[in-house]
Amino acid sequence: MSTTTLLLARHGQTVWHAENRYAGISDVALTDEGRAQAEALGRWAAAHPVGAIWTSPLSRAILTAAPAARALNLTPHTEPALRECDFGVLEGRTLTEFETEDPGAAEAFRSDPVANPFPEAEDPTAAATRGTAALHHIAATHPDQRVLIVAHNTLLRLVLCGLLGIPLGEYRRVFPRLRNAAVSELRVQGGTVALMSLNVPCGTES
Repeated sequence: MSTTTLLLARHGQTVWHAENRYAGISDVALTDEGRAQAEALGRWAAAHPVGAIWTSPLSRAILTAAPAARALNLTPHTEPALRECDFGVLEGRTLTEFETEDPGAAEAFRSDPVANPFPEAEDPTAAATRGTAALHHIAATHPDQRVLIVAHNTLLRLVLCGLLGIPLGEYRRVFPRLRNAAVSELRVQGGTVALMSLNVPCGTES
C-alpha cells in the first residue's frame, strides 16, 4: 500500500491580513511580508524536497508557491477545488464590522460556523467536500511521494476536520489559525489519514 505525504501550507500574508478581513475568493495581493514568507517556504522546500506542488488558483497561493517551484524546478499544478471558501457578504470585511450590523448572525456564526455561515456564503460542508476530494485525488496521483499544497486558512481547516473525523463545526476551535506559510504534514495511506505535524514554521510567519 502506497503512502503519500501531503505538506499543507497557507499562502503568505495579504494586504487584508493585518485587519483580519475575510479574503475568500477575492484576489488579494501579498504584502512585502507575505512575499518574504513565500521565499522562506521556497528555502524550506529546497531543504525538504517534494515531488510535486499543487496550489489554489488564487494569485496569493500561486505566488506563495512560486519560490518553492523555482527551487525545485517544478511546474505547479493549479486545482480549482483548493480555492478559499466564498464568504459572501463578509468578503473584504471583518467579523466585527458585520457584528455591528447583525449581532445575532455574528453570534450564530461564532457558535457554529458550519450550521450558520455568513449570508450569501458558500456552504462550508460543500467546501470541505471539494477540498477533501482534492487532497485524496492529489494523494492518489502521487503515490509514495511528498507533495506541497498551498491553499487557504478556512478551507484547509475544514479539510483537516473532514479528514481527521472532527466535526466540521469545530474547525475554528480545534484549529484556531493556520499560520502564513507554515507547514502541516499529513500522511495518507489508502483511506487512512494521519496528522503528523501542525503549523511548523519554515522561516518568517504571522
